[in-house]
Amino acid sequence: MHDIRAIRENPELYEKAWAAKGSSGKVEEILALDARLRAAQTALQSAQAERNDASKKIGQAKARKDEAEAARLMAHVEALKKTLEEQGEVERAAGDELKAILSSLPNIPAPEVPDGADEHDNVEVRRWGEPFAIGQAKDHATLGEAMGLMDFEAAARMSGARFVVLKGQLARLERAIGQFMLDLQTQEHGYTEVNPPLLVNDAAAYGTDKLPKFAEDLFQTTDGRWLIPTAEVPLTSLVMGQIVAEEELPLRFTALTPCFRSEAGASGRDTRGMIRQHQFNKVELVSVTTPEESEAEHERMVACAEAVLKRLELPFRTMLLCRGDMGFGARKTYDLEVWLPSQEKYREISSCSNCGDFQARRMDARTKKAGEKGTRYVHTLNGSGLAVGRTLVAVLENYQDEGGRIAIPQALQPYMGGLTHIGGER
Repeated sequence: MHDIRAIRENPELYEKAWAAKGSSGKVEEILALDARLRAAQTALQSAQAERNDASKKIGQAKARKDEAEAARLMAHVEALKKTLEEQGEVERAAGDELKAILSSLPNIPAPEVPDGADEHDNVEVRRWGEPFAIGQAKDHATLGEAMGLMDFEAAARMSGARFVVLKGQLARLERAIGQFMLDLQTQEHGYTEVNPPLLVNDAAAYGTDKLPKFAEDLFQTTDGRWLIPTAEVPLTSLVMGQIVAEEELPLRFTALTPCFRSEAGASGRDTRGMIRQHQFNKVELVSVTTPEESEAEHERMVACAEAVLKRLELPFRTMLLCRGDMGFGARKTYDLEVWLPSQEKYREISSCSNCGDFQARRMDARTKKAGEKGTRYVHTLNGSGLAVGRTLVAVLENYQDEGGRIAIPQALQPYMGGLTHIGGER
């Protein structure tokens, strides 16, 4: 959600930002609705004040037995009721329309975010590790199926496309990856582990900017609730409608959960393998902080996500997204891209975003300093720390040998009972 006062004060900033996202002309429409809303509110206040004054004078007229004046004033009060009803309807309609349009428009990029239309205009910030020297690298699906531990056909029979069944040591390896990530973020990086609901209501989905714009990307239950597309939704919603003491900030939450996405806009993309699935596991990182600290918190969150890839010794690069490639609610976003030998390129494995007060305004999440009367909106941040399935893909591809055997990264071996390798030619 956007601050209407900020739009009034700097309409050019918003027009430029939204035009880059294909929503030019929205500022003019917003300001017209805002003017109509404020005019109705002014008319309502005037009519209410006039009615109150007339009501007081009716009593005075009756006290001095001036029935004619009392009758005149009562007729005037009755006429004012109609004005109040009409202006009240104008206020409601304009307010609803204004809220709808503001809810449909993306966040405004931070000044340092580079211009650009799509992923080709993103800027590489840093790179870590050298790509593994693998001759004829096989993709993860070929490796997993050859081991008999990754079954797409069985998943398709029971669930359709974009699902997978993992078995045996591969299922254990995925579990190990998730537990390793969760332990790293809680034990070393200070995040509080949360086991949240996987179903949320409209308010939680709206507050985290998933509704109404992205309804088709979500799965909805028959009772109207939504399966979470990421644990960002319930973790951020922990402060929905709350006033958090500033002394308690920052709040840092993490969760390992299944995530569910319809992938409505991904037709034909990554149809083979585990890169883009309807159901997958992910460790999510969420921070709630003050406006002054959100930029530093963002850099810290990115470092926490990068630490996972460094511990697993997986080559990656960190990208600053351009304006045209950022998500709807983001003010600034870094993507981590891991090296996949079979594709000979880097692929996204984490996205860490600072949303500023965009989500906080939608969910009315505020903070208050001790001893002060006023409140202000918190800043919310979220990031993957990491997507478990994509990390499994990266481990399989980067740690394969010519015989199809997979070496277990040293950081994961304690979670695998000391196992150093899985698979091999059958």
